Amino acid sequence: QVQLVESGGGLVQIGGALRLSCEPSRDIRSLYFMAWFRQIPGKPRELVASISSGQNIYYADSLKGRFTISRDNAKNTLYLQMNSLKPEDTAVYYCHGRLTQFGDGFWGQGTQVTVAS
Repeated sequence: QVQLVESGGGLVQIGGALRLSCEPSRDIRSLYFMAWFRQIPGKPRELVASISSGQNIYYADSLKGRFTISRDNAKNTLYLQMNSLKPEDTAVYYCHGRLTQFGDGFWGQGTQVTVAS
């Protein structure tokens, strides 16, 4: 079992920036795969960005150039830097991790991001 604790959400103006953090309850280097998802009320949870232990990075096409995922092994933390925020980025953002490529996944509790117009 892995606990994931997110932080960094909040209210921001259009065009602003936020950085989300996710700290796992075990060494982040033991997690094969980590990702950020988001969910807008009434819609399915969608993948925002992911990073594997081999540093392979994926971004949703619509977010490329604005969002950056990174992991800092020394701080045992996963980050999501979000720039040029838009109202449509308003959602609950979830941290996700897996110990192996096809293993069960773990979820954080979610952090609310609200972009005010």
